[in-house]
Order: sequence, then C-alpha cells, then structure tokens
Amino acid sequence: MTELTNFLIKCRLTGMVSNQIMLKIIRISLKSDNLREESFNLLKTEWGIDKFHQFLLLLSNQPKNNCQAINYLDDNYPDILRTIYNPPALLFFKGNIALLKTECIAIVGSRLASDYSHRCLGGLVPRLVNRYTIVSGLAKGVDAWAHETTLKNNGSTIAVIGSGLDTFYPKENRFLQAEIMQKGLVISEYPPKSKIEPWHFPQRNRIIAGLSQKVIITEAKKKSGSLITADLALENNREVLAIPGRIDVTLSAGCNKLIEEGATPLIDFNDL
Repeated sequence: MTELTNFLIKCRLTGMVSNQIMLKIIRISLKSDNLREESFNLLKTEWGIDKFHQFLLLLSNQPKNNCQAINYLDDNYPDILRTIYNPPALLFFKGNIALLKTECIAIVGSRLASDYSHRCLGGLVPRLVNRYTIVSGLAKGVDAWAHETTLKNNGSTIAVIGSGLDTFYPKENRFLQAEIMQKGLVISEYPPKSKIEPWHFPQRNRIIAGLSQKVIITEAKKKSGSLITADLALENNREVLAIPGRIDVTLSAGCNKLIEEGATPLIDFNDL
C-alpha cells in the first residue's frame, strides 16, 4: 500500500475528511515532497484551527488499520471512473480488484421488482457474462438478482455498496455479499464502521454508472434510485438501455419514460 493510500485511509477513518478534500490532497501529492505537512496546511485553511485540532486528535487515536484500498492515482483504478464528476478519491475493496479494469455493464432496477425483471435477467445475463463484468448495487430486488444470476452463470460481478465493507445492508443479502467478496469484488468509498446515511446511496449510484460502459434498467417507478443512476450515466456519456413494460404497470413507468426521452429500448437481448 502506498504512503498516499495509507494517509488517505487514516484521514477517512476520522470521519471528517470529505471526498472532495481527499481529491485535493491527491493533487498535492503530485507535486509535494512533504505530503503530510502540506495536507495539514490545506486542512487548516479549509476548516480553521479549532476543527483542525479536533481532526489531529482523531487522527492520532486511529488504530492500525487492515483496510484494503486503492486511490485515484493507483494503476488498479479504472480510467473510465476518473472521467466522472467527483470521482471517488479512495475505494475500499474486498475481492478481485482486477475486475475494475474489465469491461463493465451495470444492471439496476426496483427493490420491489416483479417476476418480470427476474425472467428478463434470466435471459439477459447469460448473454452478457462472457463479455462484461456485471455491476450493481447489492440492494433488494433487481440488484441482488443481477449479482445472483451472474454468479450462477459463472460470470464476474462487482457490487458497489453504500456502507462500509464490514456492514451487510440489507441484512438478507449478507451471504450474497460474502459470496461476491470471494468470487467477485465488493467496493465502497465508505470506511469500516461508517454509519449508513440515506445520501450514501445516490452517491454510490454515481460509481455504478461511472464504472460501466452501459447501464440497463429493468423495472423502475417514475421516481427511483434507478433513474438517478440512469441520469448520472447520461451525464457521463454512457449508453442507457431500458426494458419496456406495460403502460398500466407502475414499475414500468420509469423505463417507459426513459425510452420516451431517448434511452435505447432493450427488446432483443441478442442485440447487446
């Protein structure tokens, strides 16, 4: 682990250093011979002396960490993720880090998805696993089904989670998360023992979209996290594909709306 990564981990573990500040520290590291001193000068300027002293106290009390992580400058960090707005400065991981450098396609959808999504994934995923690593968010419903179907078809999968790697959320996906850690890759920008916050999940979605060449939405309501992921993908020039559904079904409203707005309708899975 590099000196920069180790320093960023310690900063992140204090709970005080944001991703944006870590990106500034990374920029400092490119031209500095004294990373620690110049980073401390930055933090004093950003926060003021009182908050900086609070940070120093937390930093000095950090136990030795056993976290695995990569930073924005590491060779294992995927180029495609560097192109997004506010890319994660630090990614904690467990599993096969080499998967970050593979061709990825994201599959996301409703947590309350119907059997329609399940059937679609059963036909779609086997056609993708020989060409793509499947990325999703390990949520209930479509996310979990995408990971499970990939593993059943001996494919590679990356789970991007909105909690620390020591947390299983939702709890019913505990064994699935453990299996992905063994056979695929689980990543998070949040350190161990992080409190789960609602805003972590939209933030996580930018990483899902950022890692992927394409994003597939199976089922989604008109207002959903899946549509946030789709919007983020479009902002970063990724192709968005949506599986159309019946116009009288609430869970298809989001996908149908995406298609109406220009997303590619995914009708024949052999076209991918």
